[in-house]
Amino acid sequence: MAGPTGLERHPDVTELRQTYDRAGSTAPAQVLEGLSFLAGLYLALSPWIVGFFGLRGMTVNNLITGLAVGALALGLASAFGRTYGVGWLLPLLGVWAIVSPFVLRGGREATATTIWNNVVTGIVILALGAAALAMAQAYRRHERGERNTRRLGNW
Repeated sequence: MAGPTGLERHPDVTELRQTYDRAGSTAPAQVLEGLSFLAGLYLALSPWIVGFFGLRGMTVNNLITGLAVGALALGLASAFGRTYGVGWLLPLLGVWAIVSPFVLRGGREATATTIWNNVVTGIVILALGAAALAMAQAYRRHERGERNTRRLGNW
């Protein structure tokens, strides 16, 4: 059996993973990951909830994007120390959900319902992803003992 090679042996990698695992096990992080999972699940099921009749491209897109968001949220919830490196995909998938009704026309015009569905859901996913990334960064700074020298109103 071969042992770890390269960066896997570096002591900082283990410490960094442990720091992110502690960040991912806090109650606010778990709430964010749970809400992200539910938003992804809704996005995947929204073509049948809202009724994307005749918009096969949008239906497939929402299904795949929603499942990707849900899988990413589950990964972040279960092993944050190993998956934080792909956490930046969550806000990116939110942006894709927002712009996809305008990009994926497939010969038919998206309806106002499908556009609003994707824009609102995309904004929610984008906000949850950005909050999760900010929370992980703040926790990492806290673990290193850094203090935020600028506070709101103290320029």
